[in-house]
Amino acid sequence: MSPWATNEGGRMRLVALPPNAEGKIKAALQIEPGHGWITYWKEPGEAGIAPQITLAPGGNIRLDRIFYPVPKQIDNGPLRDIGYDGAVTLPLDLSLIDPKGQTEIKTAVFIGLCKNICIPFQADFALALKPAKQTPVQEAMILTLAEAMLPDAPDAGFSVASHRLSADGRMLHLELKLPQGFASSPRILVTGPEGHVLTVQKNGRHDGTAYWVDMPLGTLPKGYDIHGKQWGILVAAGSKAIETTLAFD
Repeated sequence: MSPWATNEGGRMRLVALPPNAEGKIKAALQIEPGHGWITYWKEPGEAGIAPQITLAPGGNIRLDRIFYPVPKQIDNGPLRDIGYDGAVTLPLDLSLIDPKGQTEIKTAVFIGLCKNICIPFQADFALALKPAKQTPVQEAMILTLAEAMLPDAPDAGFSVASHRLSADGRMLHLELKLPQGFASSPRILVTGPEGHVLTVQKNGRHDGTAYWVDMPLGTLPKGYDIHGKQWGILVAAGSKAIETTLAFD
């Protein structure tokens, strides 16, 4: 684990395990906003800053993916933020470019922390990942708990059954299969082109485990052609959540 980097709005640090036999590295960014502060999801909403993790150029480690736990919709007057109002851990998949090369992580991290004002928070981290005779217990527990907080893949009992655009291209129609016994409106986040996230639901209706809902697309970037694109969708129903993609032909 790196030392904590701190500022007025909170603190963060990097946690990692040594590379496995295939050169894959499990790691995570821990963020702890201060009391009353928030930090942000990958699509931060109307006024936030998405986390940015940049590996040092010329290094031997590649960032393959950042994972995000289910965020909250946080309304602040007319603005809607999407993020976290408490401690959050973002799991990271890293890998060695050369399996026999150096194993030091050098990275710059940039996040947003907001309360009455928003403060950009940047810190540089360096971790030398030395071979271990056994798995470091504390680091492994942090990563295991973080992975348990992530949305699941769809399954037979909870999925996106269908999706389509309205004839005028202004509305996304969704049919969801929700967990048995869940009769409320699920939380739905649909991520389109960068900076564009759908949160508003209209005309939601249940029929057993089936749930139909419409989501206005809002104003897409000028000239944007949705055909051939894939958008992300996250659906949370009670304590369960799934994340998948929507393909548009």
